[in-house]
Amino acid sequence: MTIMDPITDMLTRIRNANKACHAKVEIPFSKIKYRIGQILEEEGFVVKTEIGEEKKNIIINLKYCNNKEKVIYGIKRVSRCGRRYYVNNERIPLIDGGIGIAILSTSKGVMTDKNARKNNVGGEVICYVW
Repeated sequence: MTIMDPITDMLTRIRNANKACHAKVEIPFSKIKYRIGQILEEEGFVVKTEIGEEKKNIIINLKYCNNKEKVIYGIKRVSRCGRRYYVNNERIPLIDGGIGIAILSTSKGVMTDKNARKNNVGGEVICYVW
């Protein structure tokens, strides 16, 4: 099976596992997907992001509140293979009034919308998480 867009596959796996209240999800390894997982961990959307044995996969431990209430309410891919979406530092979107995050791929690496504004850089909007 070939995956046309690995980041979309990653986000879909997280969305489906979150919807089914799974404790963790496994994703094939790549540096950018690992960095996205780290950002989700830093922002408090997941418990832990770790590399599986022999760098073959990424294991993301999902986070839930009391009674399996989801922490991730939505996750949406913005820039796709067929339609890239770029913004400059002045047009970086604010997600859910600042509650959610946008993840951007910039010239200084993959970062959140908050860090991109702080570093005064724009880039490709990968996804929104709220």
